[in-house]
Amino acid sequence: MPVPQPPLGRHVAVDGRQLMLYRSGSGGPPVVVLAGAGMMSLDYLGLHERIAERTTSVLHDRAGTGWSEGADALPRTAAEVVGELRVLLREAGVPGPYLLVGHSLGGAYARHYARLHPAEVAGLLLLDPFHEDLWRRVPQAARDHLDAMTAQLDRQQQTEPTEAQLAAAHAQLLVHFAAWPDAVRGPLADRHLATYRTAGRESENLYEQVAGELRAAPATPDVPLTVLTAAGDDPTQAALWPAALLGEVAEAKRTLHAELAAESPRGTHHVLDDAGHGWLHTERPDAVLDALDDLLRAVTHP
Repeated sequence: MPVPQPPLGRHVAVDGRQLMLYRSGSGGPPVVVLAGAGMMSLDYLGLHERIAERTTSVLHDRAGTGWSEGADALPRTAAEVVGELRVLLREAGVPGPYLLVGHSLGGAYARHYARLHPAEVAGLLLLDPFHEDLWRRVPQAARDHLDAMTAQLDRQQQTEPTEAQLAAAHAQLLVHFAAWPDAVRGPLADRHLATYRTAGRESENLYEQVAGELRAAPATPDVPLTVLTAAGDDPTQAALWPAALLGEVAEAKRTLHAELAAESPRGTHHVLDDAGHGWLHTERPDAVLDALDDLLRAVTHP
């Protein structure tokens, strides 16, 4: 079944597959936003509009997510995702080098892009990014708990939601996206419900495949790099972890993010105590934009 047209943006043909891309603004370096797992391009619309006041801003949906056609198989390797994005930007006529803004899983992909193609990346802004060594740093109790939670979620996903459950989820999404334009809010909520299973599969190979790719990749290039750590309350994280374990996981993440920022001589690290993992770009857009402005200055006036 053909993928529906997005309320904003257009489809670009990449290797015979239609991928969604939305471009606004002008000038360089172009800022490319890489969404987190389970999220999609227009979840970042407010941030995109503010970025477009400064320079070219690009949102996109990876294959199998949002308004892009499905991938041949999910999950995919980080190299496959990076290769797809390179072709998409080239086919859409967006010239590099790029300032990559990667959120969560998108942060891992942004890092991998910079390591594989350093000449094409002007800077990196990582929003509470996935780190390949988190699993090695957290206590065994946290690993055991997540294994149990993953098995439970797998069982739940094998059961089709009822019409009442879908209606309730749709209503919650409409409330969540209340600040989005009317023409976008409804289609965005619809698309989340239509793609939640495939979007969730993106992260199934994080610690088996993607983490290994990141460890084996070349070193982080010497580019301006900022890491923002979300240390505030997050309902999804709180539902996933008991309070005692959540604190230990958060501390391990904070340490790894500081180490990640130190990989570049021009790296900085900031902790946001009032933003959660999933929506830090809407909870603290000022902090994200301040970090972006600093990076743009560093890139244009080295």
